[in-house]
Formats: sequence, C-alpha cells, structure tokens
Amino acid sequence: MPTPRTPLTLTEVEAIARSAHAGQQDKAGRPYAEHLAAVADGVRARGGSDDQIAAAWLHDAVEDDALSADWLAAAALPQPVKDMVLAVTKRDGEDVAAYTRRILATPGALLIKESDLAHNADPTRLAILDPATRTRLTAKYAQVRGLLGLAESPTEQPDPANTTKG
Repeated sequence: MPTPRTPLTLTEVEAIARSAHAGQQDKAGRPYAEHLAAVADGVRARGGSDDQIAAAWLHDAVEDDALSADWLAAAALPQPVKDMVLAVTKRDGEDVAAYTRRILATPGALLIKESDLAHNADPTRLAILDPATRTRLTAKYAQVRGLLGLAESPTEQPDPANTTKG
C-alpha cells in the first residue's frame, strides 16, 4: 500500500506558482506573480480557506501551460484544490456560459474567480491598457460577473463623464 504524501504547504504552493510563471508578464507588462499574489490575497481577505488560497496561487497555471494537467493530477494537493483549479481553467473553444456553470458547480471556486475578476478589473491595472483593450476586457469581466451572479464592481459601472445626453 502506498504511503500517503504530505500535502504541499501554502508556502510551497506559492513557490511552485511563482516558479511556473517566472518570466511571464500580465497584459500591463507587470510580472505575472503579482497577479497571482493579488488573487491569493483577495481570497484570503474574503475569508477563503487554505485550499482556496492554494487554488488561487495555481488558478492560471494549467490554463497558461505553466504547469500541466498531469502535474496537477499528481501533485500532493487535496482533491478540492485540484477541482477548484480545473474549474477556473478556461478550455479551448469553451463558451463563457459553460465556463461559468462549471465554476458555480465546483465548491469553493466562485471565491477564486471573484478575486481574480476583482484584480483584473482594478482601475489602476486597466488604466495602463489601450482604450480598445480596456473596453473589451471591462465588458468581458462584466459578462462573467453577471453569469456568476456577482454584484457589479465599481469599475464596471458607466463613467458619467463618458455618457451623452440624448
């Protein structure tokens, strides 16, 4: 009978995630690890469990091919962590409705996606992007928030300065 492995600690998961995404940058040109840390911190601040925090560190690893699905399957992580990571991993050709249904069906995954969306929609991050990209991403994040039943974030509300009277 195989000996059970000791699960990875949060510190080990963070180190693995930082290493896996080393050299990668976000859309604003910042080190990708900053996004991972912000999502993990957001999960923690929202009362997330250690399993949710671990999944937050790894939330983009499989989607970005930083770590393989085989690595995740074999990792010394609790099954709920693996399930949450896979739930928030977008699949090629998958429509947004199917993606959000999977998140809602996976215990714990909604909090990770909520924190991810909050960081992605941060006005200081969006302000760095060109207007077309900023507009496209703002609409995308609002659509996902709506499908997940999350309240509209302040960054997704119309800017009164940009409205026309008519």
